[in-house]
Amino acid sequence: MSSSTASLAPTDAGHTYVVPDAKGGFAIPTDLLIADKWTAGTSGKRIDVLNPSTGEVLTSVADATVADGLSAVDAAAAAAASWAATPPRARANVLQRCFQSMLEHADWLAQIISLENGKALPDARGEVLYAAEFFRWYAEEAVRINGDLAIAPAGGNRIVVQYQPIGIALLITPWNFPAAMATRKIAPALAAGCTCILKPAEETPLTALAVGEILRRAGVPAGVVNMVNTSDPGPLCSAILRDMRVRKLSFTGSTEVGKILLREASYNVINSSMELGGNAPFLVLDDADLDAAIEGAMIAKMRNAGEACTAANRFYVQEGIYPAFVEKLVEKMGALKLGAGTDTTTQCGAMINRAAIEKITSLVDDAVAKGAKVKLGGKVGEGAGFFYPPSVLADVPLNANLIREEIFGPVAAIVPFKDVEDAIRMANDTEYGLSAYVYTGDLKRGMQISERLEYGMVALNRGLVSDPAAPFGGVKQSGLGREGAHHGLLEFTEAKYIAVSW
Repeated sequence: MSSSTASLAPTDAGHTYVVPDAKGGFAIPTDLLIADKWTAGTSGKRIDVLNPSTGEVLTSVADATVADGLSAVDAAAAAAASWAATPPRARANVLQRCFQSMLEHADWLAQIISLENGKALPDARGEVLYAAEFFRWYAEEAVRINGDLAIAPAGGNRIVVQYQPIGIALLITPWNFPAAMATRKIAPALAAGCTCILKPAEETPLTALAVGEILRRAGVPAGVVNMVNTSDPGPLCSAILRDMRVRKLSFTGSTEVGKILLREASYNVINSSMELGGNAPFLVLDDADLDAAIEGAMIAKMRNAGEACTAANRFYVQEGIYPAFVEKLVEKMGALKLGAGTDTTTQCGAMINRAAIEKITSLVDDAVAKGAKVKLGGKVGEGAGFFYPPSVLADVPLNANLIREEIFGPVAAIVPFKDVEDAIRMANDTEYGLSAYVYTGDLKRGMQISERLEYGMVALNRGLVSDPAAPFGGVKQSGLGREGAHHGLLEFTEAKYIAVSW
C-alpha cells in the first residue's frame, strides 16, 4: 500500500475477501457499512458473489434486512448536520484523497471488477479511471456551489438564492459499472453536503465495498456514507424511502424498476434522479469517414462487451456505405478475443449471468426468424462461464425485437437506409432517449441531425459520450435529471429563496 494511504485507519471488518494473486490493495470488507463500522447485519445470512467467467463462487457478502437499512438511515441522520456544516474546502479535500487512493489502487480495483463482473481488464481499468475522475471533479465543484442575488423587478426587495444540501440520499447502483456508478452518485452527494446510503447491485458488491473502505480510509466521517447489500432490495428500499428523513433517491437501472421506485418515492414526495434504459441508434451517412465510423462503432458497441446503457444498439447505415460498413465491422468484431475478464489477452469478457445469455439468444433468434442475416457469431458457445460471442446481424427488419429492446450484449444489429429523414424517424421511434451517435463528413448537417434526435446525449463523430464534466442523462423513458457536470451537483441541493430588503 502506498505511503499516502498506509497511515489511514485500517478496516475493522470481520468478514473480508482477499483478491487472489493481486498486487497491493487490502482485504475487502464483505459486511455492511453502517456508521463507520463493518457489521454482519441482523439476518446472519450471506449472498454468494459469482465469477461470470467461470460460474464459480468468489466469496459471499452480508445480506441486509429492512432493520439494517433503517439503521443505515439512523447513521446517515446522525451525521447529516455535521457534514452539511463542514466547510466546502474540507469536503473537497476528502474527495481529493479518494481520487488519489483510487488511482493508486487502479490495477487492483480493475482485478476486482473483472472477477465479479466478467469484463475485460482494459475495460475494467478504464472504468476505474473514469470512476476516480468523479471524485476529482466534485472535489473541484464542492467549492463552487454559488447562489444568486437579484433585485425584484418591482423593486420591493432583493431576491437571495442559496443552494443547500437536500438531505439524506438513497443511492442505488447497477452491476455493469460497479465502481463508476457508485462514485458518480457518492461524489456529488458528499460535495453538496449530503449523507447517503448506497445499495450496490447484488451481482457486483465487492467493488462498491472496496470503494467504501477507500472512503473510510480517506477520512469520510462516520455515517456520511453507508452501504447495504441485500438479496431482497424491494422491501429494504421501500422502507428507506418511506422514512421521512430521506429526501433524495438516485437510481441507475432498468426503466421497469425505475417506475416502481418512483411510485415508492411518491409517498414522501422524494426528489428523484433516474438514469434508466437506453436503445441507442448509431447513424452512419454516406459521406462519413468509414474508418472513423468503424472505430467509433467498436467503442460504442463493444465497450464493456455491450453491457452499457449507452451502447449502440441499432446501426442505421446509408445505402452507399452500407456494404463496406458491414464488411469492416464483421472483420473488426471477428478479431476480438473472447475470454475470462482477468486474462490479459481478453478483449470481450463474459456476460453477467445466465439470464443475460438467455435474453441475448432470444433476441437474436427472433431477429433471424424475421429475416435478419447472421454475418458473425449468433450462437452461444460451449464451456463454463456466461459467454456470448461478438455478433453482427445485417438487414435486421424493423419489427424484430432486437430493434425495440435494449440487448445489453455484444450484438450489432444493422439496418440500411436511403433517406436521412427515414434514419432520423427510425432513430426516434422508441420510448427511450438516452444516447445517440451520428457519423457524417458534413459538420453542419451533423449538428442539424443531432438537434433533431430525441436523446439527452448525442455523440457526433465520436464513439464515446460519457465524461464526468458533462451532464449525463436521458429523455422520455430513459430518465430524469442529470449526473456529472455541475448539473449533477445541483441534483443533491435545494434552492432556498430569501426575500429581503436593505
